Amino acid sequence: MWVLGLPFLVRGKLTQPPPTKTDNPLHSLPMNRTAFPSSPGRLFAEQALSRAAGAPLLTGNRIELLIDGAAHYEAWLAAIRGAQQRVLLENYIIRDDEVGQAFRDALVERAKDGVFVAVAYDWMGCLGQSRSSFWAPLRAAGGQVRVFNPPQLGQPFGWISRDHRKVLVVDGRIGFLSGVCISQKWLGDAKHGIAPWRDTGVALHGPAVTEIEAAFAQSWSSMGAPLPPFEQEASAEAGTVALRVIATQPSTAGMYRLDQMIAAMARKTLWLTDAYFVGVAPYVQALASAARDGVDVRLLVPGSSDIPVVSGMSRSGYRPLLKAGIRVFEWNGSMLHAKTAVADGQWARVGSSNLNIASWLSNREIDVAVEDAEFARCLAAQYEIDLGNATEIVLAPRRYRPNTDRVSASTPSPRSRRMGGSSSRAAAGALRIANSVGAAITDRRVLGDTETGPLVMGTALLLALAVVAIFWPAVVGWPLAVLALWFALNLGIRAWRARRRHWRRVKAVDEAE
Repeated sequence: MWVLGLPFLVRGKLTQPPPTKTDNPLHSLPMNRTAFPSSPGRLFAEQALSRAAGAPLLTGNRIELLIDGAAHYEAWLAAIRGAQQRVLLENYIIRDDEVGQAFRDALVERAKDGVFVAVAYDWMGCLGQSRSSFWAPLRAAGGQVRVFNPPQLGQPFGWISRDHRKVLVVDGRIGFLSGVCISQKWLGDAKHGIAPWRDTGVALHGPAVTEIEAAFAQSWSSMGAPLPPFEQEASAEAGTVALRVIATQPSTAGMYRLDQMIAAMARKTLWLTDAYFVGVAPYVQALASAARDGVDVRLLVPGSSDIPVVSGMSRSGYRPLLKAGIRVFEWNGSMLHAKTAVADGQWARVGSSNLNIASWLSNREIDVAVEDAEFARCLAAQYEIDLGNATEIVLAPRRYRPNTDRVSASTPSPRSRRMGGSSSRAAAGALRIANSVGAAITDRRVLGDTETGPLVMGTALLLALAVVAIFWPAVVGWPLAVLALWFALNLGIRAWRARRRHWRRVKAVDEAE
């Protein structure tokens, strides 16, 4: 479906246009094209946001909002089939199913016609989803396929860093970034009553496309030889939207800094949607401070997750959010996979980054931060539609314990909420125990009355570990020995590689002399 009459387009399931000025308080905000006022204050804010994100503000773009998998796949396949020069595809998951095969076949067709095709996928993301042989037809047609960060000796923690981006660039003229992977899961299964996954992305024209292509080129070169030079002119202006393309790499934390700044700068509203929310203390404190200052802070997360452990960890952190006045909602559908934010009806973010430490610090991610009132209001309208299919979580008083409270849903939870069951509850319990024990040991905060249980459980677990170590040392010793051997092997390989590089440099210097 297309919704016209805006400086951008919306494709997907948006069932009503953005609210008008009369029925949405967001429309009382100034209608300037960016999220902050002009003048020195505007320049200061722009500089601060650019430095925090590590990305400049790009003007002259046109942006299209894509809602859910069907709209994404239609737009992506149309762009691929119309490619004349090059197709650059980077995605965390490309599954060997009906959807994945449709994309592979479209890429094969373009490669046979002489179009340069480059595909990058993540090893862990595609583990059990597709094999290397899945790409044999594309390689045979002349396309290139690379896998990001497969297991290798010499990097004991290398597997932690993943390529979580979802990017498509065609001919340097149109770029897509999103939270959508290439899999039938995003379309649901009507035969078994499974609804499509809820997700969000964008299509871009203008200078932003050059930035997205540069981000792909950087990822590609990290896996082998760089991309060949392409003949193209700088992307011409295609619209009036100002935005930032934030392509993060491990340990850069650009998106984390920007999320923190937006939480600090929001004045009226901050509406967040996240698939795998596991808030770290500084970010939770930033959200809580905004809520206490009167900002309408809302968090929409899945009610049932494809990764139940993460769902349990998210729920374990609800209480401090709710106590600060933050409204928390759980999606009632099959899976909410979107990663979006809207602040003050003027600023919006869409992309692949989740609100957790993995996305902020260890993964390759890519997002677009849009400073455009019309786009932000349209995304806010979609947020309100999503809340219509969500359950609000509230603090309810405990019986016989008037000074404490518990987390509960404002309405009965649907059966799908039970997805993950005991593993979800175990994850939440483990996180609560770790948090309480850590606070008790470091004395970093005052312990609450409700933390007696986690402390007792932590005490029991540590005592059990001590007893096992005393009476059955082999039970503890063997795992430690295997771990030490693994690290020794990896460190030895790293040392040998470093030494070999040194010898090569010395040899090169000697030959030059």
